[in-house]
Amino acid sequence: MSLFGSVERMIEHATEVLCGRNVKLAPQLAKDDTLVDQTEVEIEEDCLKILALHQPYASDLRQVATVLKINSDLERIADLACNIADRGACVHQNDNFPIADDLPEMIRIATLMVRMSLDSFVNMDAPKAKEVIEMDGAVDNLQLSVIDELLAMMKKDSALIEGALHCFSASRHVERIADHAVNIAEDTIYLVDGEIVRHQNDDDE
Repeated sequence: MSLFGSVERMIEHATEVLCGRNVKLAPQLAKDDTLVDQTEVEIEEDCLKILALHQPYASDLRQVATVLKINSDLERIADLACNIADRGACVHQNDNFPIADDLPEMIRIATLMVRMSLDSFVNMDAPKAKEVIEMDGAVDNLQLSVIDELLAMMKKDSALIEGALHCFSASRHVERIADHAVNIAEDTIYLVDGEIVRHQNDDDE
């Protein structure tokens, strides 16, 4: 639960750097990431001890396996939040650079997906986890819109190219956060129902 809270705060702070131009928060994210890394290692060690000493099976084994996977996803989300903050700091070296219109909404949905996926895990709520998976398409569509806007921006004014490239990288990191939220949701469904739902949407994508 502590790791959940830390990662959510990091996403919020990264958003402040990128969309709120609060560049002063960027160094704090690097410190927070170090704590997340330490916590991730501690949780993994605890899980491995449980596997070695208690040899869980059936639903208990599924729970330990799920925690191991979600633990890894949360650590990656924290890394991506740091990357977003770094890209935001670079973007705002140009005070006149306009953030792509759909990027804040893209971040809002991705952040909501993370929160909902964690809630679904804590509450063992498979239907909510499935809602998270369905939301991923909205993030993907918004990223396409962001890319189109950034391309148009670069064609119109070459002075904006560097900022647009940083902004594109940030949007890619946001999209990856949404993907990790989907991973958590899929693992929650496996934990609750014993159903493996990974890759079922790959053909549609």
